[in-house]
Amino acid sequence: MRSLLPILTKKNPLDLLFSAITALASMTVIVFIIGILWVLATRSWPALQKFGIFDFVTSLSWDPVKENFGAATSIFGTVVTTVLSLVLAIPLAIGIAIFITEIAPNFLKGPVGIAIELLAAIPSIIYGMWGLFTLAPLMSKYVEPALQSTLGKVPVIEVLFRGTPLGIDILTASVILSIMIIPFTASIARDSFNLTPAVVKESAYALGATQWEVVKDVVVPYSKLGVFGGIVLSLGRALGETMAVAFVLGNNHKIATSLFDAASTITVTLANEFTEADKDIYLSSLFGLALVLFAMSFATLAISKVILMRAEKKYPR
Repeated sequence: MRSLLPILTKKNPLDLLFSAITALASMTVIVFIIGILWVLATRSWPALQKFGIFDFVTSLSWDPVKENFGAATSIFGTVVTTVLSLVLAIPLAIGIAIFITEIAPNFLKGPVGIAIELLAAIPSIIYGMWGLFTLAPLMSKYVEPALQSTLGKVPVIEVLFRGTPLGIDILTASVILSIMIIPFTASIARDSFNLTPAVVKESAYALGATQWEVVKDVVVPYSKLGVFGGIVLSLGRALGETMAVAFVLGNNHKIATSLFDAASTITVTLANEFTEADKDIYLSSLFGLALVLFAMSFATLAISKVILMRAEKKYPR
């Protein structure tokens, strides 16, 4: 401690002030997170105490009339729509990033890049309105019947395409989500691909590699950590999206067995029912859902961070 005193006393007062301000700004983030967690935990405690944490998370019942609440159906809807949207979005986003960085002529790179970034700037309420009045009718009239007549005839997976195509279902919500998260993965993947040293790519071309081989064996492996970071960002956006999904998913608290079934997610339940919570236990259960979503987001971020740290140690640049 004594050895640090001369350094601190000799340091410029403005530097000390700057360090204090930046440290305070950093601490506010931690304070906000702890504050949010505290509010969610305290407000949800009556419901968790009544139903039990495990039973609340695993129960399939959500019945405001009988005051019996469980989060399993909302968790299921959240996970299914998020995973399906990522499955649809990631190949498209990476393909867009590869086209912009490696294939597109210079006069196209700018407009396509701007168009992708504009997708991220569109408010979610507009996505929801477009999904309800444009995409849902198209899905119910053309896409979903076509899927039923093709994939719906394949054994085993045909169960996913049963039911009446109405367009207000898991598939439509997942398509909307995929469109919304494409810009995040595509933009970050594009920036990561651009960081690949030109000399490395030129060396591969000099050895006779094709453009496909350069992308597959040089660009993508070099940029994989950045691409993974973009996917994690998209995952976070998909988990927390509310309004766009609320327009086209319905609010059905059941475990859906078909992609054409209406369902519910945590965010949709919160948006649709918060103003209807006229009983304390009802309101507490909604806070419990919010706490579950907070825990899911935190766990996702933590797991992703661990994977990135291990990958950086295993494949240092």
